[in-house]
Amino acid sequence: QQLANMSTLRLDSDIRNWVLIPITVAMFFVGIVRHNIGKLMHRDRKVDLKALREAQAVIRAERLRNNSGYLQSPGFRMRKHFFCAPETGVFNQTAKKANPQAQMLSDPTMMTSMLTKNLNFIVPNMLTAGWVNFFFTGFVVGKVPFPLTQRFRGMLQRGIELQSLDVTYVSSLSWYFLNFFGLRGVFNLCLGENTLDDTQAMQQQMAMGMNTEKAFAAVKENLDMMEHEFVLYVAERRAERLLRRLVSGAAVGEARAFANAEF
Repeated sequence: QQLANMSTLRLDSDIRNWVLIPITVAMFFVGIVRHNIGKLMHRDRKVDLKALREAQAVIRAERLRNNSGYLQSPGFRMRKHFFCAPETGVFNQTAKKANPQAQMLSDPTMMTSMLTKNLNFIVPNMLTAGWVNFFFTGFVVGKVPFPLTQRFRGMLQRGIELQSLDVTYVSSLSWYFLNFFGLRGVFNLCLGENTLDDTQAMQQQMAMGMNTEKAFAAVKENLDMMEHEFVLYVAERRAERLLRRLVSGAAVGEARAFANAEF
């Protein structure tokens, strides 16, 4: 019990008042400022429906390939024919989307929009990280209420090079990063339409910027080469063999080996 008390640190209340709370409040208000700046800089872009439709076709084909085992053979053949038919298949049609580089050169507003979004993301975070690193580095601000392995030390104790310190303690710099990634739910709750979460916009930009012809060829080749098998039939036969073996009095391990022998 004495060793346990020695390994437990009692944090000063001034650290909570002058380090923990200021970092959290500053991150929250910086997020609000970024949200308002993002709304001011937001411009409605005209969506290329043809490019979006072709990108969604690639995503649907990948989902079909990854989850084909849950479809029966007639359903899989119909979907495969829709994508890979020699003349009418989606992936045998000529791509109607323009080259991403040519589209970017012809539409300067796309580059301007990307640049303003990057500035709105990079500049406030650089200033906040510099402020935290200059004024609050080296402080221990809290403790995680559950045990962790040593692999979490680099994530939770940035700025503190002390191997004897328990890995569950959190440094001030790590608290900044935890707030950086953990306040998205708070922003969604307080701000409603959160312009700070750019995940969907980034996914849409990646889909819009892909080379459609190469993507069509790759996905079509994957669908043509795969052999379909309805996995629920396999599961039903395996369960039947396993139950029959167990009813006959065999051990569990022997019954599992017998059930998997056919497959």
